[in-house]
Amino acid sequence: MMPEPASFADVVCTETCLMSEVDVLFATLRQAADPQTVECIEKVVRHGADRDLNRINALAFAEKHHLDEEKTIAAFLHAARIGAFEMTWNVLCPGCGGVLDSGATLKGVVQDTYHCALCAAGYEPTLDEMVEVTFTVSPRVRRIAAHEPDRLPPLEYYRQIFFSSGVDLPEDLEAKFASILLEMIELAPGEKAFVSLQLPSQFVIIFDAVTHSAQFIDVQGEPTNERQNLSMVISRGHALNETVTMRPGLLRLTLENHTDRRVVPNVCVAGDDLHDLLGRRRAFLTAKRLLTNQSFRDIYRTDTLDVDQRLKITSLTFLFTDLRGSTALYERVGDLAAFDLVRAHFRVLHEIVATEAGAVVKTIGDAVMATFPSPDRAVAAALRMREAMRRLNAEHGSEDLLLKIGIHEGPCLAVNLNDRQDYFGQTVNIASRVQGLADPNVIMTTEAIVENAHVSEILRDSGVTSASRMAELQGIGREVRIFALS
Repeated sequence: MMPEPASFADVVCTETCLMSEVDVLFATLRQAADPQTVECIEKVVRHGADRDLNRINALAFAEKHHLDEEKTIAAFLHAARIGAFEMTWNVLCPGCGGVLDSGATLKGVVQDTYHCALCAAGYEPTLDEMVEVTFTVSPRVRRIAAHEPDRLPPLEYYRQIFFSSGVDLPEDLEAKFASILLEMIELAPGEKAFVSLQLPSQFVIIFDAVTHSAQFIDVQGEPTNERQNLSMVISRGHALNETVTMRPGLLRLTLENHTDRRVVPNVCVAGDDLHDLLGRRRAFLTAKRLLTNQSFRDIYRTDTLDVDQRLKITSLTFLFTDLRGSTALYERVGDLAAFDLVRAHFRVLHEIVATEAGAVVKTIGDAVMATFPSPDRAVAAALRMREAMRRLNAEHGSEDLLLKIGIHEGPCLAVNLNDRQDYFGQTVNIASRVQGLADPNVIMTTEAIVENAHVSEILRDSGVTSASRMAELQGIGREVRIFALS
């Protein structure tokens, strides 16, 4: 028997139930994140184009809608936590901006080198240059075309799936791409196609965005009237065939799809127009920035890296603090009063770190280890910490909270230590040792910090002076120039 068609009441009920779930999700999100930001996200979810909800660049979203970046990042993180959005970690090619690999967690970044067939180059992944984090609306909230990427029109597949959110592709991509495109086709699994085209006297690339298969053609010499032939097998091996030399003129191209998916190979001229098109870049949410985000660490504190992962960061700023004389404080005022005072100090430091785009990695006794995406945010946090401790001391009518602060910036490894995401390397060691040399209420930094242009501006505007000296740091093996900010 044929099933009875759904009644109007059934359809209305289904839509109402779906809307109710969406309403509940956004009501929950408003309790966890900035309401204005959530309202904007909800508006885009309900009324935006499909393309606007796939692999959202949180920084570009904030700029477009005039929102605070940190609040926007936090809102999308909470949205991913409750299931309204899906978070993806994409390994990018620094050359073309293509997505070389993608996964639901950072644990998927496991290769020592990622190869881009389009650029014919290999890259060692770094979290501040090559790994972006994007957000896609969940199918339970709204179905979009990108949830079934193999159904996207070919050029939309390139836009929404292959290229990262850091490539600022124009709205009229089809018109812009037409000037360099010689051919683009779709091939079903196992299908073979024959394409005839005229080769111009330029460098030509055949590339498929699904398998990342590529074939380079160096077209040179005198034009020929004879038909030239070339075959290309598209497979799962991310194959890069050797460059072939051909003459300008007619080419009969045979393309074979040896995969179980639709592929979308294109033939284009690799000239200045292509480079200009792919050279339009914008800032994106890097894995480094997310790892130094307090909201992220609070939500995903134990599920970021595998124990065997060692991921490079080319530049990260570390800030260490410690309380001088905390043992004597417990002896002087008693355990309960001292505990309350130290806890108040921790609460203030956590709030300052979070508002300066940083994250507390861990506390060790009365000490704090925090990270920031850039030196200026760390210095701004340090100055606020120093002032906050002065206020706390004034409120209690004593000088019990004597904070020592040290800051350093440089390369490091993101690792998993003691079941938590942590950092390892000489940069961490130097930052810790620099803090150990600090006097109370004096911020101690290295040359890498004070030479930063934004830091210089902060110090000038704040009227902070610096005095430098060379110092030996335990376990470092060389003298380091350190600066006392007072």
